[in-house]
This record gives sequence, C-alpha cells and structure tokens, in this order.
Amino acid sequence: MSETTVMLLGAGDRTRELALAFEHLGADVVSVDDHADVQALTVLIDEKNPRYVVADTETVATEVLVEIAGRDGVEVFPTPRAARLSLDGEGLRRLAADELGLPTAPFWFAGSAEELTAIAKHAGFPLVVKPVAAAPGEGESVLLRPEDVEPAWRSAVAGGKLSLQRVIAETVVEVDVEVTLLTVRTTGPSGPTVSFCEPIGHHQTTSDALESWQPQQLSPAALDSAKSIAARIVNSLGGRGVFAVELLVRGDEVYFSDVRPRLHDSGLVTLRSQRLSQFELHARAVLGLPVDTIMISPGAVEVTYAGDEGAAADTGVLRTVVAEALAVAESDIRVFPGGTPWLGLSLATAPDPIVARDRARRVATALRRLRVTE
Repeated sequence: MSETTVMLLGAGDRTRELALAFEHLGADVVSVDDHADVQALTVLIDEKNPRYVVADTETVATEVLVEIAGRDGVEVFPTPRAARLSLDGEGLRRLAADELGLPTAPFWFAGSAEELTAIAKHAGFPLVVKPVAAAPGEGESVLLRPEDVEPAWRSAVAGGKLSLQRVIAETVVEVDVEVTLLTVRTTGPSGPTVSFCEPIGHHQTTSDALESWQPQQLSPAALDSAKSIAARIVNSLGGRGVFAVELLVRGDEVYFSDVRPRLHDSGLVTLRSQRLSQFELHARAVLGLPVDTIMISPGAVEVTYAGDEGAAADTGVLRTVVAEALAVAESDIRVFPGGTPWLGLSLATAPDPIVARDRARRVATALRRLRVTE
C-alpha cells in the first residue's frame, strides 16, 4: 500500500477536478467510475490497496463504505455515518433539531398522502414538501391549498434518490438569502479543528441554472450563528474534508437546512474567489495537510446545466461564444460540450459581489448559445 494512494469514487467533471487536486499534491489517484458493482469494487480495493477512499458521489452503497472503513490502514471519507445521513433527510433533521438543538424551520414527516393531509390541516399553508432523500429542489413543491396535497405527495416520492415513500413537510420561512457555508474539518496534533470559507449566497435562477456569489454579507450576529451551527453539525458527522452546510438567513436569524459531506455546486465560485478552491481544500484536508480559506477577491459563478439536449459541437459557434464570454472583464469559463451535468461555468471576479454577479450573468448569456437548437 502506498501512503499517497487515493481511490476516488465518482464520475464526471467535478470528480476529475478533485482528482487533479489530489494529484497536484503528489497523490497517486485511482478513479473508479463504476462503483455500483459492489463485488468488483471490493476486488479493486484489494488489488490497489489504497490509503484513502474518497466518495465524491451519493450513490456508493453505505455498507461498502462500512466494510472498507473496517480495514486496517484505510481511511474513508466521508465517514459511513455521514454518507448514510446525507441520504437520510429524516435522520439528519432529527440529529440537527432533536440531538444538537440547531434552529430549523418547523417540520413534520409523512409516510402517506393521508398523513400529509393531516399535517397540512394541523400546520396550515403554505408548506414546502420534498423527498427525505433528494438533491436540492428535486421533487420539491409548495402546498397552498388542500387540493395540492396529492400532487405534492406524488412528486416527492417520485423525485427522491431512493424510493423511501416518505416526505418532509416544512413551514415556509421567509428568508433574506440562502447560504452555503463551506466548512473544512481537519485534524492535527491538538485534535479536530474546523475553519470556514466566507459565506456563499446562492439562487436557483431557473431549472437549468444556479447562481452563487462570495461573499454574502451577513450581520455579525448571523455570521456567528452560522459558524456555530456549521461547527456543531460537522463535528457530529466527523471525518475530514469540505462540508457544504446549507443555511437559511433572515436578518440575525439563521436556520439549519442541510449538510452535504462533500463538494457542492454553489462552491464552484471558489475556483476564482479563493486562494484554494473547494477541490484543493478537500484534497488537503483528506490528506491531513494544512489548509487556509483565504478569499482573494469577491466573485460569482453561474452554473448552466446541460440537460438532455447537450451542447452544440460546431467549432465555429464554440469559438465565437468563447470569445464573446471572455470579453467580459475579469471573466473565466469552463465549457463541457456534450458532457454532464454541466454545460458550462461562467465565472467572474470584481471589487464587490454585485458587480461580479452582473459579469457572471453576462458570461452565462453568451454560453447559453451553445445549447443545441432545432
């Protein structure tokens, strides 16, 4: 076994970016795209004998991570417990609210449309209904009246990653902004430590685009609360690496929403806003190396998702679009023709995040011309 061998479980552009971050630190990276075949994965682990196994996907079976973590000399990230809770919205919410006492929006769980009807009658409208295990926004809807219950139930149980036939219903909380607080957990001679990136604001502009910016200004009280919430949930999950803690902020009030024990699309802004991107921070933390979360410039990114139609392959169109996008001041792009899930990343920096957001939007407008049209 090599002390620098990292087995990376995942596929796609994000995983490739993470693999590069590990390689730049001298690690020998073994990337595994097909991690659904448990037997084949076990054989490969026996063959490669990695020092670290890093899951950059939520589709790796938890029992596999448990088996790997039980081996001598192998560290698994995220921890099996954190991986399990990332797929168990009910367990995660009960950990946050009931065990750790973190502030959350009022919530209930339902295992049938009838139970959801009873919750709506008790809690009132509006209510947000979503699967207990799903990507942000997937299978989510808002109940405004009793007749919305049945369609919301069907949408939620169909939209989750797992067929759990269980949903979470939350009171709608009026908030100023949704924030990702990237929290880096490391360990050293004095024990575990956590550090925080500057808050990242984000907004799902359309079904196929996500906008995020850094920093999102918070009041001193809100920032203190955000860091306290993030530290408590991350330390409870354990392990090393970058955790994307999702928060809802209204004035000085901060509510816990979710946590992902891995990299997040809203954190892609760090490719230009920070000295170390979220990929580099994750690699350093996993390998037990020093980290810093210094922001070097306000920045913004618009992530345009490819969808089913992919992107145009015409070289002339691509060159024209790239030239137009890069004509925006302090801009940068990542284009993934025909790839998934991203069509492109529109990045920009500026003296303040408002200008950076405007620049990133202008870059994104150019990149959208890459979409295939009939």
